[in-house]
Amino acid sequence: MGSTCVVGLQWGDEAKGKIVDLLCDDHDVVVRYQGGANAGHTVVHEGVTYKLSLVPTGILRSHVHAVIANGVVIHPPALLKEVAALEAQGVSFQGRLHIGDRAHVILPYHLEEERLTEESSSAADHLGTTRRGIGPCYKDKVGRVHGVRIADLYRPAELREKLKRIVDFKNRLLAAMLPDFEPFDAAAVAEEYLEHAEALRPYICDATAKLHECLDAGKKLMFEGAQGSLLDVDHGSYPYVTSSSSSAVGTAPGSGVPARYIDRWIGVVKAYTTRVGGGPFPTEQDNEVGERIRRVGREYGTVTGRPRRCGWFDAVATGYSARVSGSTEIAVMLLDVLSGIDELNVAVSYERRGETVRTLPASLADLEECRPVYETLPGWKEDVTAARTWDDLPKAARDYVEFLGKKVGVPASIVSVGPDRNQTIRVPKAL
Repeated sequence: MGSTCVVGLQWGDEAKGKIVDLLCDDHDVVVRYQGGANAGHTVVHEGVTYKLSLVPTGILRSHVHAVIANGVVIHPPALLKEVAALEAQGVSFQGRLHIGDRAHVILPYHLEEERLTEESSSAADHLGTTRRGIGPCYKDKVGRVHGVRIADLYRPAELREKLKRIVDFKNRLLAAMLPDFEPFDAAAVAEEYLEHAEALRPYICDATAKLHECLDAGKKLMFEGAQGSLLDVDHGSYPYVTSSSSSAVGTAPGSGVPARYIDRWIGVVKAYTTRVGGGPFPTEQDNEVGERIRRVGREYGTVTGRPRRCGWFDAVATGYSARVSGSTEIAVMLLDVLSGIDELNVAVSYERRGETVRTLPASLADLEECRPVYETLPGWKEDVTAARTWDDLPKAARDYVEFLGKKVGVPASIVSVGPDRNQTIRVPKAL
């Protein structure tokens, strides 16, 4: 087996961290290639719960190197806080964390810009941003004029001059738009971030060169996606998306490693569907079923704590994202949450104005008009959290997993029935 990519195929929160942690035994390097501290991975390892945002999940394994690649946007205070919290739990970063010097930096004014966007438009608030300055940082990155990269933090004189120019512009913009805005002091921002740079110095490197060195040495890489494929800025439910390429197509631009080096593409899905924030959600169950899923599945955001919207599995949307991400298999997570529900619905197509729709429409107005066409499968009463093999699962649960694979278009290879590593079942290859 060569290198692997693990991405979510829904609107995020698919429990990708558990799959990455599970597969770390077979890999040498875990790579985070996009997004920022808005991502949240919860991993239970040897009875201890770890919460990660920027740091790749692989850091929990002593033999694994963790790389934050160039496509990520980094808020140094948040990263240093996360590193300190993990070190307090006994995680060692010595010689194992590598941060790309081409990654862009989130600065204090980015957080204020996000507040401006949300407070100036009622619609923007429903985008579901985490208010961590990630979108404005990506905007500066592609705008090229105001972007600051990690490498810039190690040229103090140039950084001070650059921030003087940028902060002057941001102060004038924000003061005109936010009545309670307090202007930033460019010199103070520069000094703060130069201090952060010194704390991060042991980890900074040319991440792309590092990854190619690992490949040349025969190391196996695992690419860890953040958010979900339906939140991809190019291929998701725009504008209710994140600011980066959160599907598997983002691996190459985000890391500098061409897709030809990756052999296995695992799409992670929940056994149902959730999303946070606004945007169309065809299979949403704003009723007792949705509330039950939220309660049993503890569906609240890792980073924000916000309650997630819950609904039936959507094979139309997930099949679309599996094709975009080139998934070779799916991992079905949180199957145990569905135990005790008499009948389970799966959306196999949409109906819009009397016509059948079998893929995700680009227009949100069109998607809002789509009504899911369900196939109903029998549920199961048994508690499946103690199942450890495929045959331990009730027949109805096995049938459900197989059905999801057929409708998404790629087979299920892994099933999760609880948060612990041992609550993971490998599906027989014959399926």
